[in-house]
Amino acid sequence: MGNALRFLYGKCCKPLTEEDSGSLGPHGVSAATVGVSALAQDLYHFEITSQVPEVLTRHVTSSKKAQANWYRKLSEAWREAKPPPKTAEEAARLVIQTLSRHKKADVEGLLAFYGLPLPHTLIPVSTAEPTTLPAGVKFEMQTLPVDARAIPDGDTITVYVSAADPRESACVPGDVQMAAVRRSKARAERNYEQADALHQKIINAGYRVINLPNNEEVLARKYRIRLRGIDAPESSMPYGKEAQNELIKIVQGKCLRVLVYGEDRYGRCVADLYCNGIFVQWEKEARAKRVGLWAASNPEEPWEWRKDRREGR
Repeated sequence: MGNALRFLYGKCCKPLTEEDSGSLGPHGVSAATVGVSALAQDLYHFEITSQVPEVLTRHVTSSKKAQANWYRKLSEAWREAKPPPKTAEEAARLVIQTLSRHKKADVEGLLAFYGLPLPHTLIPVSTAEPTTLPAGVKFEMQTLPVDARAIPDGDTITVYVSAADPRESACVPGDVQMAAVRRSKARAERNYEQADALHQKIINAGYRVINLPNNEEVLARKYRIRLRGIDAPESSMPYGKEAQNELIKIVQGKCLRVLVYGEDRYGRCVADLYCNGIFVQWEKEARAKRVGLWAASNPEEPWEWRKDRREGR
């Protein structure tokens, strides 16, 4: 994990004394360490052993394999949190956000296991646009994991946002919701022909049912994104394939934070992308350092290349 977890483990998860031994929590440590420190201890232990707490199964319904997936995600989220959670409320919010697409009963069971506040007990965070967002940002969204097939070149990407997201949930067309329900029923009945036809209807409406790594299915809205401020080589240009592969390497399988500034003439969202806290757009730095396309003595700019093709040169 990192120094944050090791610090909490060392400070808060000390060996039990004889006086403590009669008051163990469900996770097997002193009741005094329930909460942030207990979670930190178990995440630290998981990074070393890949083992989840044995008695967690009594509090959740999913398999040990699924539990290991939770702890892997939580370890990454904790490492990336700046600063890391210090209070029970902060730890609960990290768990809820990180596992937002998992079963509600499992998330609440995990929180209860550590004595952390349940979702309905937390004071709601303001939904107003954060004042720290850059000027000009219209809205922000969090994507589902990115599929490499949705990246046609180095500056364009198709992403999907869960229809359960508060910003999306009120906008899902009724016929799309109904088609998703009917598709799920058709699949349960092994009527795959009907299920595929219903999914095509969902796709035509700008949505898709996404299969997550934990085998859950999520209805999601499609967004086409044009990375703001860069113009990568076209796929058929020199270094075009390299630019595409570089973007794939950064974002494949990751959930992105997307700050949308507006739309271009093709209806794509013009946006800044962040992946695990890293700003994805870096072409300006590549140009300044004369990397890739810009290493040539007289590089052909992508915008001039497209202009020449349109004019038949």
